[in-house]
Amino acid sequence: MDWSRLMAIGFGVLRLSPAQFWAMTPKEFACASGLARHRHGAVPDRAVLEALMARFPDQGGKDRHE
Repeated sequence: MDWSRLMAIGFGVLRLSPAQFWAMTPKEFACASGLARHRHGAVPDRAVLEALMARFPDQGGKDRHE
């Protein structure tokens, strides 16, 4: 782990205090700094969305907004 780089980002870019920096979890730091890896796949097409909707229907039957 490149601590010098992480501290430079935390203190210099994010302007965190030492207490804030060391209190963050690695996931929080990655999200705050933009270093988080995005694991989202492509947006599902209509057929995939319809298959998911059929497999996992909304509970209650009627539209919840009515």
